[in-house]
Amino acid sequence: MSRTFQLGSVVFLTSVLFACQEKTADTHTPVSTTTENAVTTVVQEKSQPRHEPQFASQPLVDHIFTADPSAHVFNGRLYIYPSHDIKTDIATSGEGDRFDMKDYHVLSMDAVGGEVTDHGVALALEDVPWASRQLWAPDTAEKAGKYYLYFPAKDQQGIFRIGVAASDSPSGPFTAEPTPIKGSYSIDPAVFKDTDGSYYLYVGGIWGGQLQRWSSGSYQTSDQYPADDQPALMPKIARLDESMLNLAEDLKDVQLLDQQGQPLLASDTERRFFEAAWVHKYNGRYYFSYSTGDTHNIAYAVGDSPYGPFTYQGIILEPVLGWTNHHSIVEFNGKWYLFYHDSQLSGGKTHLRNVKVTELTHHADGSIQTLSAFKK
Repeated sequence: MSRTFQLGSVVFLTSVLFACQEKTADTHTPVSTTTENAVTTVVQEKSQPRHEPQFASQPLVDHIFTADPSAHVFNGRLYIYPSHDIKTDIATSGEGDRFDMKDYHVLSMDAVGGEVTDHGVALALEDVPWASRQLWAPDTAEKAGKYYLYFPAKDQQGIFRIGVAASDSPSGPFTAEPTPIKGSYSIDPAVFKDTDGSYYLYVGGIWGGQLQRWSSGSYQTSDQYPADDQPALMPKIARLDESMLNLAEDLKDVQLLDQQGQPLLASDTERRFFEAAWVHKYNGRYYFSYSTGDTHNIAYAVGDSPYGPFTYQGIILEPVLGWTNHHSIVEFNGKWYLFYHDSQLSGGKTHLRNVKVTELTHHADGSIQTLSAFKK
């Protein structure tokens, strides 16, 4: 069952925001967007009042916790495919166990600033035969009137794989394939449709995303990180076959380079890839954007092919309230928008997040304006 929410004011307890915060931006570029007024979910805790943060944007919905938004335009309407955060007693760990999501909801709206509809559960963990837990950040693509939801989950051996589910509607419900995509691994699938009709799948995430366990080409039970002076672990890409259910080729590295044409190094945590790949095309060039993870930025690099290489350009979004940073970029009605998340609703709890949106600007030279999640 879908639910539609009117715009309104999000109520939150400012006294806990910075007490719980792991990382925030300290420079601010004002941006604006909308808020939704539903059943406000607020974590009330006792702490000493501190400086009240001024958020540049407000959550799209506040009746559930949402994160990792993948936004697309289908049939003239904006659809957002987030992960669905839930409260849990699971302890924080390097494996990301506390992110114990069990289903996906689909959100949609006719206009940025208008009503947001929650279409309800689109896919649940119990309906994925091969998956054991953790439905993390998804993405969706459309081909010939069919919609394909790509999602990561741990299999019965605790290894992250990428699954796919299909629907005749962009809002679902989606029916999962009985097995994960052969040859897939890690997390954060993102599907890019090029102007020639080809579809490409990007995946990858280190730490809890397990990319560091595939450096030898097969899964290792222990982490295998490169030395600091070696190239960083790179995201992966493969073209999808005509069915949209399989890889047409093996996953291969997406090279992220510095301005001198050298691979970004493992020690370069301000710029190297961590997770959350996304690709959009602007003026004939390919923009690969991603999270730097433990330095909390959304960065971007530009190239001339969906395979790369991509040359690092700068930061799109500075750190938000909460540890993680994950995004998508979409053009809608002649404007570009950045969808992202933070932890405003939960007062800074990293595993309880909310999706937001703001306008994104490409400058005349092709560079992207750096945004802050906070007002000046």
